[in-house]
Formats: sequence, structure tokens, C-alpha cells
Amino acid sequence: MSANNALTPRVFLFRHGETEWAKLGRFTSTTDIALNPTGSAQVSGMAMMLVGPGKLLDPCRLERIFVSPRRRTKQTFELLLGPKSDFAEGKYTYTEDITEWDYGDYEGLKDHEIRILRQERGHDKEKKWDIWTDGCEGGESRHQVEERLDRIIVQIKEIQQPHMHGEKPADVLVVAHGLILRCFTKRWIGLSIINPLPIMLEPGAISVLSVSV
Repeated sequence: MSANNALTPRVFLFRHGETEWAKLGRFTSTTDIALNPTGSAQVSGMAMMLVGPGKLLDPCRLERIFVSPRRRTKQTFELLLGPKSDFAEGKYTYTEDITEWDYGDYEGLKDHEIRILRQERGHDKEKKWDIWTDGCEGGESRHQVEERLDRIIVQIKEIQQPHMHGEKPADVLVVAHGLILRCFTKRWIGLSIINPLPIMLEPGAISVLSVSV
């Protein structure tokens, strides 16, 4: 691998650490819940192992950082990179475009509770509920999710395009939520979010995307 190829821009996806609702399997989108102690430890541990000069996530290579404005993602960002990091000054943006899928009427419910609710409302007589195709009552459809993710992806590609051959480091970090990051990955590689691409991000997990040049 040449030096230039080694600097091909990457997109780091970081899922926030565990919360009490995530621990219980409750669907969490708009509810502004904080990390629990386990979640804070997850992020701090990943930061120690993977963040720093010469490590996987090198702050010197970060060109932009996009963070969901929920409390749990803000805490994750601060634990991961530090609340007053000089390198991050002017490089990070809080944006609603990467908030979790809005679950609407299903907010705070567990999977089986959602299915019971839908049956009570007369839904799913012919097939089981699938969030990817059916969306959420009172919340977002897949088309709305795709639209806002596509906006952020366009921004990222505009940032990285002038530096695709290693002209300068142009990595981007996205700190967000489990389901929306799975959706982001599908859109990044040009797939609809209904595509059955198996992806799973544990709380406090990091993944890396890139592009062919």
C-alpha cells in the first residue's frame, strides 16, 4: 500500500454506550436518556485502546465530526475525544440528521410490546411488523430516514472528495445510535435501508467505512 492510499479518507461510526433503556431492550429515540455507568466505561475503554496519535482513530487525521444532539451521544463524544480537545475546536457539529430513527408511538416499548400494540390496532394480519418496511406509527418512515441520512452523506463526500488520493488527512467521525448507524452504512454503499444487509453495532462499538479510489 502506498503512502497516499494509506491516507484514503475513512468514516468512523461510533455507537453511544449503554443506557438503562438499551439494557432493557426499550426502543429509544427522542427520549433524552443518559449513559449508565456501564456505557461510560464502554466508551472510556474504547477511547483508551483506539483513540490517539498513531492509533486507529487518530485525532490529527479528523477533518470533521458529526454528533447526534442527544445527551447519550454528547456524553459519548466527550468521553471518546475529550470535551475541550483543541483539535476538535470548530470541527464538530451537532445535527438532527443522525438522530435515532423516530419510533413515534413505540418509544420506550420493547419489541414484543410493539407487536402486541400493533395487533390491538388491527395491523400485521398478513405479515409480521418490520421496521425497515413498515416504519413507526407517529414516527418516521424509511423514506424520511433515508432522506436525512443522504443529506449528511452528501456533506461528508464533499468534505472528502478533494483529498481522495491522500492530499491531506480527511477522516470523518459520526457519533450516533445503533439503528441509524446501520441505516447510514447501507446508504453509504448505495443500498436502500430495506436491503437485508446483516449489520450489528454493540453499545460503545466502532466501525470503519471507506471508498474505492
